[in-house]
Amino acid sequence: MITEPPNWFFSFLAFASFLLVMIPLPWHLEAWNTGTCLYMIWTGLACLNQFINSVVWNTDVINRAPVWCDISTKFIIGSAVAIPASSLCINRRLYHIASVSSVTKTRAQKRRDVMVDLAIGLGLPLIEMCLHYIVQGHRFNIFQEVGCYPFTWNTPPAYALVFCWPIAIGLVSAYYCVRTIRELSIRRAQFKELLSANKNLSSSRYFRLMGLAGVEVICTVPLGAYSIYLNATAQPIQRWVSWANTHYDFSRVGQYPSVVWHENQLTVISIQLSRYFIIICALIFFAFFGFADEAMRNYRLAYQSVVKRVGISTIGSFAATGSWSVNGTHPDMSSRSGTMPVFITQQTERKRDSLASFSTDLSLGDYGGALDDVKKDPYSSSISHGSISKETLPVSPVDSNDIPLPTYPELTLDIHSVPRHVPDAPESIDVV
Repeated sequence: MITEPPNWFFSFLAFASFLLVMIPLPWHLEAWNTGTCLYMIWTGLACLNQFINSVVWNTDVINRAPVWCDISTKFIIGSAVAIPASSLCINRRLYHIASVSSVTKTRAQKRRDVMVDLAIGLGLPLIEMCLHYIVQGHRFNIFQEVGCYPFTWNTPPAYALVFCWPIAIGLVSAYYCVRTIRELSIRRAQFKELLSANKNLSSSRYFRLMGLAGVEVICTVPLGAYSIYLNATAQPIQRWVSWANTHYDFSRVGQYPSVVWHENQLTVISIQLSRYFIIICALIFFAFFGFADEAMRNYRLAYQSVVKRVGISTIGSFAATGSWSVNGTHPDMSSRSGTMPVFITQQTERKRDSLASFSTDLSLGDYGGALDDVKKDPYSSSISHGSISKETLPVSPVDSNDIPLPTYPELTLDIHSVPRHVPDAPESIDVV
């Protein structure tokens, strides 16, 4: 008896893998590496599909969503081909980068490369979904804890139309992988020049893509061969009779409780392997790209955006957030990322190289950015209680002798001054 992890553990891994793969998708779309984006989309949606099935049919085999099962089972068939096909697109692109004789590409050539990748990464899975109908004995099966699962009539045409596709694609991908390694060993001196033509592909990303595609090739061919072995031994191979015989009672839905399908150990291995293989593909991708420099930078930006929207105070991280918190309150201040914050008041005139205004409150304008990157305590004794000394004025890089000293405006309010006496005389007196 094989010890299996609980179904909730698979559900958790499936949803976590979906998030790990789909979160980096926006900045990979900017690079417009079609193979990588296809790999992420197919793997992420496959994890989400398995997560939904494992949750909805965790305790029963009731056919509560037949249309969903039709779509879900076809997607399972397509994703089994789409992930190796996406890896083939990656290996093919890396080979063309390593072996190209010219470092420049026209717009038409780039468009043609994208169309070829889409034909491989989308066209082959769609063809596979259509071919599966030829050997689809009935509508679908429902396994408890697994959910909707495609049924393939175990006949000789099924091996040519369904089971052998991942192995064939994996072998072609392995061919491109070996050729890429050979071209890199020959053109080592031209490697930097070749990458310079691809602005969105650095050397580290190139080798990470190569590692992802290489691991995918190593896993695809052996697992595909083992899957064929399981299908051939779990149930006896039936003789193909005719189209009508294969699709007889096509609307039937097989429903198998957990106790029933766990009786055959080869069936258990086949089902669980097909489920966990998707999780492995997602974790492999995250291992190569989840800890890269651009990923960490985007994680940091996303964290700062969430913190800013929530309104959480980030005391002690001024350089990252660009704001301070004093005694739990946020004073009105204007600052730039990485510069000293400067307090402003509501009535402030901005003039170049001149003192704008000052009052009894702590206020000082930023004149032309002269205080940027000045590492000084904003609460120092040189600026306090509405007074300013000559030494604290900003110094222009131009010779100070050529610029007259600014004039000091009157205080807007002086609480220590005595109010002036206004005489009761008329405003003007004629002098003879």
